[in-house]
Amino acid sequence: MGGLVGRIERVSPREDLVEEPELTAKGYRLGDPAHGGVKHHSKHAVYVKTLDEAADLIERGFSLWMVAKGKRASLISPQSLRIVRGTPG
Repeated sequence: MGGLVGRIERVSPREDLVEEPELTAKGYRLGDPAHGGVKHHSKHAVYVKTLDEAADLIERGFSLWMVAKGKRASLISPQSLRIVRGTPG
């Protein structure tokens, strides 16, 4: 889709919160749409190392766990996410 991913943001963030993709020791955590209503369960989590990999999965329908300081992570649907790309250099 052109350019490296600079950030992934929530289209309508919770009021007064800055939400970012949750980065765990395993990488960015996503929910696999193949698991429907239980995609939020940890056993169904998919982890990737880069925002570019996360963006590729979001474009295929995966949801992304987002977190804000002092708040628990929330699983956000791909329709509620915006992928911001930039061109290198």
